[in-house]
Amino acid sequence: MDLYSMGLWQVFLAGGPIMWPILFCSIFALAIILDKFWHLHRIRIDTQKFLGNILDKMKRHEIKEALGICDNTKSPISNILKAGILKYDRPRDKIKESIEDASLYEIPKLEKNLSTLATIAHISPLLGLLGTVTGMVRCFQTIQAKATILHPIAPGDLAGGIWESLLSTVAGLIVAIPAFVAYNYLVSHINNFILEMEKASTELVNFLTE
Repeated sequence: MDLYSMGLWQVFLAGGPIMWPILFCSIFALAIILDKFWHLHRIRIDTQKFLGNILDKMKRHEIKEALGICDNTKSPISNILKAGILKYDRPRDKIKESIEDASLYEIPKLEKNLSTLATIAHISPLLGLLGTVTGMVRCFQTIQAKATILHPIAPGDLAGGIWESLLSTVAGLIVAIPAFVAYNYLVSHINNFILEMEKASTELVNFLTE
């Protein structure tokens, strides 16, 4: 049967039982990727403009207004800067400690589910390899069964096992490659976001302790 004339369901079934965990991996990976992209898009702000507004209010000693800007901006950067503003009249080490405590809460939320996505990217090709092994086992079982009854082995007898071997490998790679690319992109994007948070908090600390 021509692969390109087969339906997706037929191809899926031909890949054997290992296709099911690969399918579940693809669903989880897609859900994580979409969730992370949406979350990062939602919390993205112009950091310099936001920080400029905060510092302008602080110069005028408008503490409540500065806190109001933070409350109205839904972003980890605003939450971290708010923690520093609340300690504006304390020593430098107390302000930094407050900001670091807020960072310990915000950064894990940014990195949530990234380890799961990395795990999927790593185990998907292994699942494909497992499907290859089970497919080859199926081929050798067929050879053994035919040899036991002295029946000649035709290429068609081994086709099912070979199909299973190749399709499961392909499926595992199809899931792993996009998941790995998305993981690296998200890690890079989040690291840049964290760097912006650190720069903004450092500028705020320097301003408050001048």
